[in-house]
Amino acid sequence: MVRGNLFPAVLVFYPILAAFISYAAGRKSKRVRDWIVQFTGITECLAFVFALIFFEEAGGLSFSWDGFAGLGMHLTLDAFRVLYGLIAAFMWMMTALFSGEYFTHYRNRNRYYFFYLVTLGATVGVFLSSDLYTTFLFFELMSFTSYVWVAQDERPESLRAAATYLAVAVIGGLVMLMGLFLLYRTAGTLDMALLYDACEACTDKRMLWAAGACLLFGFGAKAGAFPLHIWLPKAHPVAPAPASALLSGILTKSGIFGILVVSCNVFSNNADWGALILTLGVITMTAGAVLALLSVDLKRTLACSSMSQIGFILVGIGMLGILGGGGNGFFAAETAARGTLLHMVNHSLIKLVLFMAAGVVFMNLHKLNLNDIRGFGRKKPLLHFTFLSGALGIAGVPLFNGYISKTLLHESIAAAEELAMHAPVADWVGAAFPFGSDLNAFTRFLTTPAALRGVEWLFLISGGLTAAYMLKLYICLFWEKNKDTGEQERFDGMKHYMNPKSAFAVVGSAAVLPVMGTFPYLITDKIGIFGESFLHVAPEHERISYFALVSLKGGCISLAIGLLVYFCVVRTFLMKEEKGSGEQIYVNRLPAWLDLEDRVYRPLLLRVIPAALGFVCRILDTLADGILIVLRKTVFRESPIPHEREEGTVLTDMAGSVGDFCCRLMNRTIRRKHPKVPAHSYRHIIALKREEFRENNILIARSLSFGLLLFCAGFLFTVIYLLFRT
Repeated sequence: MVRGNLFPAVLVFYPILAAFISYAAGRKSKRVRDWIVQFTGITECLAFVFALIFFEEAGGLSFSWDGFAGLGMHLTLDAFRVLYGLIAAFMWMMTALFSGEYFTHYRNRNRYYFFYLVTLGATVGVFLSSDLYTTFLFFELMSFTSYVWVAQDERPESLRAAATYLAVAVIGGLVMLMGLFLLYRTAGTLDMALLYDACEACTDKRMLWAAGACLLFGFGAKAGAFPLHIWLPKAHPVAPAPASALLSGILTKSGIFGILVVSCNVFSNNADWGALILTLGVITMTAGAVLALLSVDLKRTLACSSMSQIGFILVGIGMLGILGGGGNGFFAAETAARGTLLHMVNHSLIKLVLFMAAGVVFMNLHKLNLNDIRGFGRKKPLLHFTFLSGALGIAGVPLFNGYISKTLLHESIAAAEELAMHAPVADWVGAAFPFGSDLNAFTRFLTTPAALRGVEWLFLISGGLTAAYMLKLYICLFWEKNKDTGEQERFDGMKHYMNPKSAFAVVGSAAVLPVMGTFPYLITDKIGIFGESFLHVAPEHERISYFALVSLKGGCISLAIGLLVYFCVVRTFLMKEEKGSGEQIYVNRLPAWLDLEDRVYRPLLLRVIPAALGFVCRILDTLADGILIVLRKTVFRESPIPHEREEGTVLTDMAGSVGDFCCRLMNRTIRRKHPKVPAHSYRHIIALKREEFRENNILIARSLSFGLLLFCAGFLFTVIYLLFRT
């Protein structure tokens, strides 16, 4: 049964319907198909603008389809969902305009655009979902349809990266589904609006933690959090640039959306959960920055940068859990919440700009190595402005949007450090029901002044590394010259390196970044308000002076670290003199053992685990055979199997006789010069084939029996577990 307003459902299913229309149109006219795709992106964005203008009314809009896929489909529009739906639609609109020129020389464009629009509908479905079951349905649809983006080129490296992406998505989805089962069994609901009260009344902490861990695994895999980040550095270099912009800018935020739902509803104000998220965030933030600094591939650098920025967002979520939802009477929690939401938005918009700029480079050169694309951006003012806006934004330079969100996140860490210095942890740390006020030892350690000071310095150093690798890319593209003089002359002579539509998409997206950073009180602070209800935080009590000396201090420290790293590490350790030419070239210093996929996950999943399971299965098979032999010799005394006819059954004997007759007839007439086939040979052949067929059936039966045996064993263990838990 369908209930509620259809507007949320239209926002979700309109792009999916347009995908089928565009595919059918593309078989007749590519130009019409491109118009349909671009029109869909523009109208979807305008629909969300309409919802944003009237978001107070839109907050009451909900849609339910009770009979859909068992538990139903439930969508809603509130301030946060409208905001991120608008971000998604804006990014799809701009990449649709840019894709027209970018895909000029690509094959299978019809396939790409079909899954491009279906993924838009699925992504909007994730952000508009009002219960975790609906989130899971659209989350999995989004994962499978976006797989096609990574495999679009169909090159070996593309297919391998797509396989990694799909494996992480499938494994993460299955673990997430397990978490949903546990959460539904424990809390009795998956409705986001009811989860807070349901978890408040729940007393089984272990089951909630088990469910939360599974959900964190599933959502963290899509977000690109350590150690499930392995798909990011592999997928982005091979995926088309518009797809990379969406994978990095918006699909990772669907994972963050799920982590926010769990953190702010299931584990609201829980310091132990906050400490876990904070730890993952610090590791992801630092590791991603180091990997980006070491990379010599343009899009791989941006991909590792996405991993690092996801870490910054996780740090904000962790601080929100530690500080509580504002119940401690201090504005630090509200600052963490606002910084988390703003950095989500800022990172989405920045990566849209940077990946489209990388797309301009690739569609002209079809290269991404820094040594090959060196000097391409010289004498290209539009591309220069675009890339510089993205680089300054993500580096946290004042007057650009990234500075605002990073300042808020840094202020929340500094405020927590100040609280820890003046009051015991139990007096200010968030530790609300249903978990009580007892904190584990790790949380108590992490909330000490020394540990928080360490978190703050890792935050500042990671920001410095961000500035260093973006300075590396910027100088390489726009200031240095290519070592090949003829190639540099060709670069400088490119006057029409993108058409007007692509220029509008790239430059228009870049122009948003300095505007948001220059007028934070008029724009970014207004955006921060949209997340208060969703994140369960009170309105901010104090307004931060973004351009005061105390606020500028953190950003200046990071920028100083970035300059130091660039001149002392990038220009020395990460470059070397090329033999023969004497030119300084960029080198890849990334150790092979840092590749978790090739060094850990693939050997573990493809060799170690199958070998171990094969060994266990062999033991169980031998044990089952021994039991069967004992039973046949003792309890079930079977009669010996009667000997069959040497030539098979009566039917095989008759078929063989007919075959022999035909053979003798042909030997005496048509094939006189050929040697005769001995008598009864066909009866022998048919009998042997029958015995071979019978043996194959026995092998298949034994395999099925062994599979059923394993199934019964697993079912037995499950029943025992359920009986024990009950």
